[in-house]
Amino acid sequence: MWIDTHCHLDASEFNVDRLAILERARQAGVGMLVIPAVQLDHFSQVQTLARTHGLAYALGIHPLYTPGITATHFTLLRQALAQAREDPHLVAVGEIGLDYFVTDIDREHQMQCYIAQIQLAREFELPVILHVRRSADDLLKVLQQHPVVGGIAHAFNGSQQQAEQFISRGFALGFGGTLTFDRALQIRRLAQTIDPSAIVLETDAPDIPPQWLYQPRANRIKLTDQAYPSARNEPAQLVRIAESLSSLRGWNAHETATNTMHNAIRALPRLKALLPHINNAAPSATPH
Repeated sequence: MWIDTHCHLDASEFNVDRLAILERARQAGVGMLVIPAVQLDHFSQVQTLARTHGLAYALGIHPLYTPGITATHFTLLRQALAQAREDPHLVAVGEIGLDYFVTDIDREHQMQCYIAQIQLAREFELPVILHVRRSADDLLKVLQQHPVVGGIAHAFNGSQQQAEQFISRGFALGFGGTLTFDRALQIRRLAQTIDPSAIVLETDAPDIPPQWLYQPRANRIKLTDQAYPSARNEPAQLVRIAESLSSLRGWNAHETATNTMHNAIRALPRLKALLPHINNAAPSATPH
């Protein structure tokens, strides 16, 4: 079974064919999706999608949505987490973090929002799904001061040293479409060299398309009346993305699926309850 540990199934790009997207994923063998929220207004839809289709979700405020966020919003997030405390579909706080690539969003305010959500993750003893974009060192500094139970560093693109620091704090690293580009040398090197128990797969659908879907910005087709724009990523692509990981690690498809599935369960332990048919004993990952 394949697990897509990061899929924005609630995104508007999927509004016209969301059920078809899920069917294609399941036909491809992608049996579980984790849907991280990005803002408060999305919480209800994310929860409904997960509960309706037997998927997993996370609740949090993405750093790109932090402008205008106040203490009141974190009170609402805390209430949402408290109400969902016993919901087996809730697996993490996320997507939270820091984004230093976008320069017009106040870094200090992002940091305040990140720390507030880390504190909530600590309170509810939940792992976190981290947005890491040119911000790994600052994310790690906060985790050193306010440790959490682990989680996933989504779309990780840092150094080997930063990767090892996240792993030492109980985090898995998310690998997705970027892995399929030959020029993504750092990411591909990390996928080859880091501890195999720290690797999980993700699509970030509808974003981060793999090489065979990628279009330059000027050529991208917006979703209007077209059901399947050429540059849109989707969870069914995870299996083909996994082929790149298999090649880099020297694993066969079964080893890649099994190892990354169990890695996802270790990173997000509440997934275990959603996969009762899986033997949850940790496999021995092939040490390549």
